[in-house]
Amino acid sequence: MRIGIVLPHIFMTKDIFNDVIFAPGSLAITLCKELKALGNEVTFFSPGYEVDGVRNINADLSFFETELKNRGYSYIELLKKHPLTFISLSRQVQSDLIVEAIKYANENLDILHIFSLEEEISLPISTFSKVPVCFTHHEPFNYLTKYRSQFERYPVLNYISISLSQQKTVSSKINFVGNVYNGIPESAYTPIANPILDYFAYSGRIIEPKGVHLAIKACIKAKKKLKIAGKYYDKYFDEVIKPLIEDNKEYIEYVGFLKTDKEKNEFYGNAIATLVPSTWDEPFGMVAIESLASATPVIALKSGALEEIVSDNKTGFLVEKKVIEDETISGLVKAIENIGNIDRTECRRDFLERFTSKKMATEYMNIYRHLTKV
Repeated sequence: MRIGIVLPHIFMTKDIFNDVIFAPGSLAITLCKELKALGNEVTFFSPGYEVDGVRNINADLSFFETELKNRGYSYIELLKKHPLTFISLSRQVQSDLIVEAIKYANENLDILHIFSLEEEISLPISTFSKVPVCFTHHEPFNYLTKYRSQFERYPVLNYISISLSQQKTVSSKINFVGNVYNGIPESAYTPIANPILDYFAYSGRIIEPKGVHLAIKACIKAKKKLKIAGKYYDKYFDEVIKPLIEDNKEYIEYVGFLKTDKEKNEFYGNAIATLVPSTWDEPFGMVAIESLASATPVIALKSGALEEIVSDNKTGFLVEKKVIEDETISGLVKAIENIGNIDRTECRRDFLERFTSKKMATEYMNIYRHLTKV
């Protein structure tokens, strides 16, 4: 089958991708490789990132880069100093790339899969495609006001959810043609021989909706060590997290941003458990499956898709989100105290059964065949 994967987000450039946490990018790259391994002809459309072994079609970044040169900024500097200008230029790149992808697909592909965060640009453009187009969205569908209106304007398009929970965040009018859980390569994360097991782990973006402060307060109350890995972007770190760390150095340590799978695998694999205390409705939860792949249990709040990923009392614990913060923290503490009851081998087994990238690609293939009748 001739398959096109489109990821038009500007983070998919070589100058940005390796310095940010951007799960859709990693997933798209992995999907391209797995689809190729299954015998397909794969074309990857992105602003500037290239996947080895497949055909790559990149956007024209010359106008964006001229703007950066004239200002003397990098991409990230422009994003931080002039976010509206950055967004405007990014949307121009995305629009051009999606148009090029549709034109190319009409002559050369069997199906086009738009795999991103900002499908509101591609929704109307996709109606000009002569081949089937499907969409995977990586946020709750009701995350921003624009999404609440845009998706329902195009109810006949083909949507593939990344969790059943995500489907609940949009009107029943939306045409879901399937649900495919995200996956990672079986070999990317593996159990650690003789793990250290003297700390709990938090990994990911250090922003308020991820509930990092809850993980810290729970470990302090339980008198357990917590290591925090990830990137911070706003005053939440400086005003909330940093003071908590400085006042509790006996228990809390910030280890920085872990870029590679190897670094993250060692981080998860040596931990007693990974804490995922998200307070918003997670559309998925990559940290959770990375931890399970490392044979490390997960303690998570009952937030969106985390209830589908973590098997309560089997691969970790699910904790109720309470209106009163102290009650939520008490629930996390109880889970921390009982985590020794979880069999680490069961965590790895569950990952292999449900969350490998090969399984993800195979399930997407089944949907592609249904849509194309190939």
